[in-house]
Amino acid sequence: MSSLPLLPLSLFLLPAPASAVDWLVKPSLRLRESYTDNALRAAPERAQSDFITEIAPAIALVGNGPRLRVHLDYSWHKFLYARRADTDSHQLRAAGDAELVQDWFFVDAAASVSRRNISPFGPQVIDDLPDTENASTVRTTSISPYLRHRFRGVATAELRYTRNAVASGGDLLSVHSDEVELLLAGEPRGAGWTWNASHDVRRTQDSRLAPLRMERRSAGLRYPLSSKWAATASGGMEREGYASVTGKAPQGRFWSLGTVWTPSPRTSVAFSTGKRYFGHTYSLDANFLQRHTSWQLSYNENITSLPAQMQRLGDRDAAKLLDQLWRGIFPNAIDRRLRIDAFLRYANGLGPELGAINYFSHRYFLQKQAKLSMARATAKSTVVFGINAVDRTAQTASGIDSILLPGVEFGSEDRTRQVGTSLGWNWQLSSRSSLNLNAGYASVRSLSVPRRDGNATVTAGYSRLLQPKVTASIDVRHTRHTSNRGGGYRENGVSATLNMQF
Repeated sequence: MSSLPLLPLSLFLLPAPASAVDWLVKPSLRLRESYTDNALRAAPERAQSDFITEIAPAIALVGNGPRLRVHLDYSWHKFLYARRADTDSHQLRAAGDAELVQDWFFVDAAASVSRRNISPFGPQVIDDLPDTENASTVRTTSISPYLRHRFRGVATAELRYTRNAVASGGDLLSVHSDEVELLLAGEPRGAGWTWNASHDVRRTQDSRLAPLRMERRSAGLRYPLSSKWAATASGGMEREGYASVTGKAPQGRFWSLGTVWTPSPRTSVAFSTGKRYFGHTYSLDANFLQRHTSWQLSYNENITSLPAQMQRLGDRDAAKLLDQLWRGIFPNAIDRRLRIDAFLRYANGLGPELGAINYFSHRYFLQKQAKLSMARATAKSTVVFGINAVDRTAQTASGIDSILLPGVEFGSEDRTRQVGTSLGWNWQLSSRSSLNLNAGYASVRSLSVPRRDGNATVTAGYSRLLQPKVTASIDVRHTRHTSNRGGGYRENGVSATLNMQF
């Protein structure tokens, strides 16, 4: 594995602040034997079966304290195929934050390594199957030291520097950015109103493009209308550095007006509308928490790029929902985190980014995204459900992407629409056995050329605790890919797995 993702993890090697930190380190080993009737995801007449042996050592590390939090989940996967060359891959999710000088100096860091789809069209990444030409390993890192202090009666000030990097296998993509941001959040005034202001400058370097500079200045107000309602307003100036296909400079003034409704500590709805240089904008953020069920509904519009989206990858929404619901069932924060990881790791067997594939591109896009997430958790059952819809319209020319996507029809990604839904369910049959079921469907459509692809996956599994640290499981899988441009396939798989913790 490249050393790049390990750079921000130096945070974990820093001396821990004086406050007590609870640590848990859990090594594990997974042995899995699988059979698939279509290893290469080819058309039925060209399908080839294969037996796959997987050896996957892993380590999970969780640290939790008043001034230091660390979470790391790393695994190495060796795949031994009966009919083709052996391969291996790495999976990493790591994040940490620390308060190094009390009330003054902080640092956040994150890193990831994962297999990702290059294009939303064509064969998609599936757990243990060999990579196709439409897959690559993506490595992301982020390190962000910052100063923050509260000046009583005036404001809380924060000065933050952030270094982000995204790279992929085969040098398909290599981008890094440096960002400096100054934030001011005013103290509540007599009537309860608050204010905020910010100045943000970012420089982005793409290995295949000239450096780009972004600058944004903004100010905002929040005024309480009652104990449950508040009004919000913001405005400012922004300047992006890319060359727009419209010929107009991507810059100008912006404004937004909104309202926030908080009828209870467990329910909140925030809505706003405004205007930016690319047109009218809308946003929605709604949260509803019950004893066993949590809902999140969001909608946003923004200019984005592949590196920006890759830095946001992960299961943050689902993890947040489960963390809220499992606090009463699993009060220990470290144990709860490991259980969340295990649940999401199995659910991700459906494939990453279902319904919101962040395809490789050097371009900037206007992205409109709506997302609904629901989680329900009891001592016996856990259900996670999601619907995702993403509309992307390219703001820069497509020629540069011909190197990334040689097999994709020119112009097919000028404008795309993806819609996906997924369901994950775990049923605790007894203290030693459980049943897992996951299903998902996603469609991706090009609005610039007549192409539409669909991907469906269903998995079911039974697991049983053989010994306190040994679990055995049997899983079955069915996947299907359709396209009006050909290349459709079906794949069925079955696997037996032994998980051992040390």
